[in-house]
Amino acid sequence: MILTLEDVAYLTGLPVQREPVVRQERRDYYDDVVELLGAEFVAGRRRPIRSILLGSLSESVGLRRGRRGALETLEEFSVGVRRSIRLGERSEEQSVCIFVAYLFGRLLFPTQSSQMNCKFVLLLRDLERAGRYAWGVAMLGHLFLLLPSSSRRSQSTGGFTPFLQGYTRFPMGHGVQTEGSQAMVPLMARWEVAPDLRVTDRRVEDVVWTPYLGEADTSHPALAAGRPLFDCHLLLLCLGTCEPLYLELVVRTLGWHQPALEVPSLGREGHSRRQFFAEDCDWSEEHGSTVAYWRDGGE
Repeated sequence: MILTLEDVAYLTGLPVQREPVVRQERRDYYDDVVELLGAEFVAGRRRPIRSILLGSLSESVGLRRGRRGALETLEEFSVGVRRSIRLGERSEEQSVCIFVAYLFGRLLFPTQSSQMNCKFVLLLRDLERAGRYAWGVAMLGHLFLLLPSSSRRSQSTGGFTPFLQGYTRFPMGHGVQTEGSQAMVPLMARWEVAPDLRVTDRRVEDVVWTPYLGEADTSHPALAAGRPLFDCHLLLLCLGTCEPLYLELVVRTLGWHQPALEVPSLGREGHSRRQFFAEDCDWSEEHGSTVAYWRDGGE
């Protein structure tokens, strides 16, 4: 089995059929970080600036040492977080940029390090454009890129790991539906982690795979728009990363990434190629043919 855009749409609700996330990358993000997030995030550091500490972002959004207690409701936890946020002299727009950067670094595009790559900061320059991006595609491409860097013995991995947890539990019946949340979308919002012995005690061949049985497209806004892509071979773009979603051949799991291969129907090598910090780069031009391929709907 392979994680697909259909899983992304069902579980996360992230859009999968919009503009690809391909914009500029720079060798030095110092000026961009100062303008969009604030000078405190680069204070005392030497140029070039290529990453920022996630701890500084966590502190700015009130989550530096905040952890939800075992008996604490989500509402109570949220009240405590709001009390600890210190906006200071920041503008409302800058505060939004900091919060979105935190979501990028901690949720959608995390790595195994305690830092966030500043390449995502440029996506904050035009917040009105943020709604046009295929965030689900970028998230899956970033996850595919990082999975082979981990193994079954690893204690952590990069990428949007809650999506992996939801994928392994929801379709196979490992979840426990929480009271009063039957109508919630995306599906990850409905379920809590809990083992189901009816499944875990069975052999794989004894389980019939019926993912998302009974779920209607009308209940999931990202599905109707994305369904034309679900059976297509695609290239997942996330800035300078270009990862193939070739359903029959490419399998990704912890520590297992098929090597660079020629995908006949794509007519190109199906593996990411990266250039690190050599010079400023506009990936919309670098991946021009791939972006056009995406807009044509793949194959």
